[in-house]
Amino acid sequence: MRRENVNNMPQISRETESEEEMRDRQQRKEETPASHNIVTLISQFADDNLTLVRNISTGLAIAGVIVIARSIKLITKFQAACDIPTRFIERNVSLRGKVHSITEKGFKVEHVPIYLPVISPLLSKYKDVSTSLLLVHLAGVELTPQGKLWLEKNVAPSQMVWLKLISREDDILHCLVSQSRKGSLRSYCMNEEVLRLGLARTAPVAGVLPDSRLYWRLHRRLHRAEVKAERKGRGMWKEDTLWERTSKAIRDNAVFRLMKRIFKRT
Repeated sequence: MRRENVNNMPQISRETESEEEMRDRQQRKEETPASHNIVTLISQFADDNLTLVRNISTGLAIAGVIVIARSIKLITKFQAACDIPTRFIERNVSLRGKVHSITEKGFKVEHVPIYLPVISPLLSKYKDVSTSLLLVHLAGVELTPQGKLWLEKNVAPSQMVWLKLISREDDILHCLVSQSRKGSLRSYCMNEEVLRLGLARTAPVAGVLPDSRLYWRLHRRLHRAEVKAERKGRGMWKEDTLWERTSKAIRDNAVFRLMKRIFKRT
C-alpha cells in the first residue's frame, strides 16, 4: 500500500500543475482582448481627430518653450540696467542692442531680445511697447574728444551691436561693445579699436575687483591695444615731425624774446 501511494504522488502534482497552467492561459486570453480593445480605441480616436491631436502637441510644445525661455530671460526685453539678472553679469552674457545715440563714454542702446518665430509676436501683444534705453559705457576705456567723434562717424543710428556684460553700477552697464565691419561678417571690439587708433586711453575697469582674473584679463587685452597705438604713434600718441618741432621751438623762442623786450621797457 505504501508503494502505491508513493508512486501516485508525482501524478497528482502533475495534474495540479496542468490545472494551474490552464487557468493562467485562460486569464491571459481574457485580459488580451481587453487591452487590445483599449489600444484600438486610442488609435481610432487619434486617427479620427488627427488635427486636434497635432494642435494639442504643438500647443504643449510652444507652452514648454515659453516657460523655458521666460525662466532664463531668453526673450525678455530689458528696459533698465537693474532688470538684467545678476547671473547675466557674473557670466558675462552678451546681449544684442540697437544704438540710439553716442555719449561722452559710450552709447544709449535699446535692448533687442532674441526673436523666436510665433512665440515673440504672441508675447509682444501683452507687453508695454514703450522703449527705455540702456546707458552703456565702454569698459576699461577713457575716450578722448576725437574718440567720441570717431564713434559718431563709424556707428550709425539704429546700428546693431553686441554688448558683453562686464559690470553694472547703478543704471550704467560697463561692456565690451562689438559690431560688424562694413562689408564683412567679422566683428571687432570697439573698446580695443579706439585704443588701437590712439583715440582713448586705458582706465580702471569699473565695478570689477582689481585682484580678480576678469580684471587682469581685460586689462592685458586693452593695454595691448594701447601699446600698439603708442608704438605706431597713432592719435594722441602721434609725435611731431622734426619740422613741426623746429617751428614750435622758433615760435616759443620768438615769444620769449618779445616778452623779454616788454619787461625791459617796463
